[in-house]
Amino acid sequence: MGAQDIWLKSWACLPLATNRISALSMTQASTPKASHAEAGGKRQQILLLTGLSGAGKSTALDVLEDMGWETIDNFPVRLLKRLISSPDTQQAPLAIGFDSRTRGFVPGNIVSLVKDLNERGDLSITFMFIDCASGELERRYNETRRRHPMAQGRPLQEGIKAERELLDPLRRWADIVIDTSEFTSNQLQNHVRDQFSDSAGQPTTLTISSFGFARGMPPLADLVFDMRFIDNPHWVEGLRELTGQDEPVAEHIQKDPAFAQAFAQIRDLLITLLPRYEAQGKAYVHVAFGCTGGRHRSVYTAERMAEDLRGAGFSPTVRHRNLGSRATDEIERG
Repeated sequence: MGAQDIWLKSWACLPLATNRISALSMTQASTPKASHAEAGGKRQQILLLTGLSGAGKSTALDVLEDMGWETIDNFPVRLLKRLISSPDTQQAPLAIGFDSRTRGFVPGNIVSLVKDLNERGDLSITFMFIDCASGELERRYNETRRRHPMAQGRPLQEGIKAERELLDPLRRWADIVIDTSEFTSNQLQNHVRDQFSDSAGQPTTLTISSFGFARGMPPLADLVFDMRFIDNPHWVEGLRELTGQDEPVAEHIQKDPAFAQAFAQIRDLLITLLPRYEAQGKAYVHVAFGCTGGRHRSVYTAERMAEDLRGAGFSPTVRHRNLGSRATDEIERG
């Protein structure tokens, strides 16, 4: 099959390897067989993923799983037809990983099997190979002190060479080849997302919350903003028993001379950061606003921020941890 070469710089490491990795040469066939036009309906998308041990196959599968794919690793290839034998059931995109350790791994048989599956009109199959330079693979294995699956009882270099020779037919036959020799782990993750985002990308889940510092910090917040610089409505007659969801409290907070500028700066910061988090593949972002008791200032700010972010195209969920807590002077003095 004809192929075009695209040179990139990047990497993916072993599941236990360090985060320093190297650059990429990617060979991609004209277009992965991803057309959906069949009279009978949408094709089941299947990605077959293999490569050299330590090149980053597990990292790629983890990213695909986070994107909503169903993933299976070390699957016996001889059972592939049985796994996808129900063409009438449309499932999420399916990624299947296998390598030289997989039972019944015979490259020639795998090529023949995939050729047969390509004849089915209900399937859209893409074959991807993760490659890496031998010297870089050797470095990774030495750093992690893991044993190469084909270097049992012989030098590491010989095991890597033997596996490369075994897998060469699959590399030459693949639709997509990614060389991770100079990829960082994060670069490989981003590349996989870019490659498959149109079919399975999932937006970052954004949570905006309020809490009271006197009742403890939120354990899992990514960004925390302290709103205690605003005048506390708890000490204002008629506002103590109300909350940040009540209009009199909102008006009191809006009149604070520091609120408008600080709020605008925080909003602009979030509008800048949130797309960057999503681009980096962060599945969840939790932004927390705190005040002393968690009933007035933080609640109003969280509600108002969520409203502004919705206007900017985001879809936050709002949570108020201490909204229902009892208003007490002891807590507000804390």
